Amino acid sequence: MMKFDLTLRVLLERANQLFPKKEIITRDYSGTFRYTYADFYKRVNRLANTLKELGVKPGDRVGTLAWNHHRHLELYFGVPCSGAVLHTLNLRLSPDQLAYVINHGEDKVIFVDKDLVPLAEAVKEKLTTVKHFVVMSDTEELPASHLSPAASYEALLSKASDQYDFPDIDEWSTAAMCYTTATTGNPKGVEYTHRGLVLHSYTAALPDALNISESDRIMPFVPMFHANAWGLPFVCTFLGTTQVFPGPRPTPEDICAVIDEHKVTLAAGVPTIWMGTLNVWETGRYDHTSLRALICGGSAVPRALHKAYLDKLGLPIIHAYGMTETTPVVLVCNPKSYMQDMNEDDKLDLASKQGILVPGLEMKVVNEDGNEVPWDGRSMGELLVRGPWIAKEYYKEPERSKPAFADGWLHTGDIVNVDPEGYCFIVDRAKDLIKSGGEWISSIDLENTIMAHPAVLEAAVIAMPHDKWVERPLACVVLKEDHRGSTTADEIIHFLTDQVPKIWLPDRVEFIEEIPKTSVGKFDKKELRQIYADVAAVEA
Repeated sequence: MMKFDLTLRVLLERANQLFPKKEIITRDYSGTFRYTYADFYKRVNRLANTLKELGVKPGDRVGTLAWNHHRHLELYFGVPCSGAVLHTLNLRLSPDQLAYVINHGEDKVIFVDKDLVPLAEAVKEKLTTVKHFVVMSDTEELPASHLSPAASYEALLSKASDQYDFPDIDEWSTAAMCYTTATTGNPKGVEYTHRGLVLHSYTAALPDALNISESDRIMPFVPMFHANAWGLPFVCTFLGTTQVFPGPRPTPEDICAVIDEHKVTLAAGVPTIWMGTLNVWETGRYDHTSLRALICGGSAVPRALHKAYLDKLGLPIIHAYGMTETTPVVLVCNPKSYMQDMNEDDKLDLASKQGILVPGLEMKVVNEDGNEVPWDGRSMGELLVRGPWIAKEYYKEPERSKPAFADGWLHTGDIVNVDPEGYCFIVDRAKDLIKSGGEWISSIDLENTIMAHPAVLEAAVIAMPHDKWVERPLACVVLKEDHRGSTTADEIIHFLTDQVPKIWLPDRVEFIEEIPKTSVGKFDKKELRQIYADVAAVEA
């Protein structure tokens, strides 16, 4: 066999050579922007020349503080294909954490959206390695700011040549990096190699994975600063798929409007996104019929949400699972061919699982003693995975890497069971399981059951200390607007009584205006624990 390096340049060149007329579309600051892959390729060349002029060398880190749009896509390829490392920055980190990841990653240049300039300004005095800021907007004019030295993205590209001789790059070299937030301590850096990203792109596109083709029109609502937007920008460029980006701060109304206008066929986001859009689609103002499915990950999809989309819109939700450390796709829930005739309840039960392992990876589920548990749909253990696009360590963190990557496996920290068909169901994060009287209570299962109540919009469950039972569930519940003030805690408990074991019934139900979310839309249980740190159930 030929020696052939699998690098992101392979994806870029294929898009330009085979699909130059296909489009990339962005809901931008001033309206809709669209151009072709041929235009995109020329701008990536201009960007690579610009990076050279800015003094960026192979291996240097280049940070992006940006929303989902075509300029960010240009950076996804211009940076790594020129030999540098793309470092997507989580714009929802605290200023101290943001400064930490920039300094720890040793970013040399930061590309920042114009409306995020204040965030960059808030941390600039703490940065030790950044030499340049580049501001991205619709014009060549540089917005007023305190960033220095700073330049306009469009002005720099307008002066650069659209011809660039991309270097030969070793497939094992680092192409990108991202930091994952930690329960304690600073965020942890994860590096992605060219080889890993290309192999992940091959697999994610497969019919039994995310099932993406050139004919699709894909919209990622998962942020491009989080786990490579689940790898979709790389997959879609590789295949010449039409890409539609939602731009800055999209609301549920914006999302539905963009899907309608651009006839999106597949969209990806976390459950809270699709909870919000369901209410908009029910008004009938926007057409959703171009969609063949929604991809959902980041946290468990409530069974009630699956059912609502099927019953009201005829639209399936494809459950997927992954982590920053896994590039990220590990599991996808597609039914096997002989499962098509299952009854509706069984189909919903299956759809609520995270899925089966995608081709190319290996997994095992182990108990606290390190022994593998049977695939019987009941036995619980921690999910361990390994494969060619799984990280092997945290960046410059040898001590924190040891337990997470022990024995050549990534220890995910997710407690799962696996049924005889190989479908994984995440019972909970290890840190979120509630231990009560020797029994384990799944906060995820309890949340999903609560959210099946017709008055409930969202629910998050955390543990509170108990003198006798060690821990007991506390349910934080957001009611739908027309049920606020009328639905009681006793009604919630009564609803649960016939659906969960008695020991699972929450000792306390707190009605709140909003559940705090993480940067990617997951329920922020860390913040909830801080809010209710002084709450304890002490009655015997």
